[in-house]
Amino acid sequence: MRRILLIVSGSVAAYKALEFARLARKAGFGVTGLLTAGGARFITPHALAAITGGRVYGDLWSLEEEAQVGHIRLARDHEAIIVAPATADLIAKMAVGLADDLATTVLLATTRPVLVAPAMNPTMWAHPATQANVETLRRRGVAFAGPEEGEMAEPETGLGRLVEPPTLLEAVRAVLGNGPLTGRHALVTSGPTFEAIDPVRFLGNRSSGRQGHAIAAALASLGARVTLVSGPVSLPDPPGVRVVRVESAREMLAACEAALPADVAVCAAAVADWRPATETAAKMKKVADAPPPAISLIENPDILATLSSPGPRRPRLVIGFAAETENVLAHAQEKRTRKGCDWILANDVSTGVFGAEENTVTLLTEAGAEPWPRMGKEEVARRLASRIAEVLR
Repeated sequence: MRRILLIVSGSVAAYKALEFARLARKAGFGVTGLLTAGGARFITPHALAAITGGRVYGDLWSLEEEAQVGHIRLARDHEAIIVAPATADLIAKMAVGLADDLATTVLLATTRPVLVAPAMNPTMWAHPATQANVETLRRRGVAFAGPEEGEMAEPETGLGRLVEPPTLLEAVRAVLGNGPLTGRHALVTSGPTFEAIDPVRFLGNRSSGRQGHAIAAALASLGARVTLVSGPVSLPDPPGVRVVRVESAREMLAACEAALPADVAVCAAAVADWRPATETAAKMKKVADAPPPAISLIENPDILATLSSPGPRRPRLVIGFAAETENVLAHAQEKRTRKGCDWILANDVSTGVFGAEENTVTLLTEAGAEPWPRMGKEEVARRLASRIAEVLR
């Protein structure tokens, strides 16, 4: 039996922890409960103990608990630690390494995988302090499940809702290395490409890489071995993902081909269609009263079409993106046919999708068009990863 430690902190969403514990035990996991002081204000130790079938911990200064188990054993005797729900306060304490109660002490003392499922007001989740804390934890290898978009307790609607218990259980399986994509290799491209004009100037685009990086993280959370080929971005590397950094379209294609074979390829990068025909060795100087230099362009290699080409190294599933400003679905469907990919996600970038937190896409497959509602890019990534897992499973 694989044992997990469930830390429940002070959020109204704590009631979902009871259902998660029930599902986890039904799936064959042993669950130990740990309630923070805030968590105990929303659910009782007796309720959590009834579901887990064992003692619930919570007092760092209890001589009895320390003598029987101790915080170090709680930190080491479980295969993973799940924090659900995780408040903004607990995430902040984790980021700075505080250890002022049993939960934070265990989290600081553990060497096991940690999975955090945030739940908080959307404004709190979007606050730069919270986002900085989350990125700090991600860089340390902490995995995240959610949050999702939906109705909150206030009542408000936005991104900050705790993931549903079945989704959290899938994330636990992925963290423990038995997710639905375990044993699969996923290739993801992300970000822009920079095509050099001279040593200081380039042709580029406004892609931030947020969507591609989110897809890489979502696939990794389902157990996939992920290679992320990224153009120049300012984002942190997704945890558990191998990142190959490139600048030009030619470098990106070479990195993709070197990463094959793969079970699935998701081409989310905004690859430049053209590049300067020549790159000057020295910086081009402006000459007074002279006309600006003419820049001749030549076509870049087509990465999506290359990966979609029939052959023994073609991934089983090749997925592209179509960023359009008009006739979005028609142009995207034509692109899917022309490139030879299996799926394509059409998105309207006329409303400023590049660099934004949200995206609105339509999934185009051989079966037809499936419009998705506007949602955060992380949720788009999770939904796409789930669909990929259905096919590859």
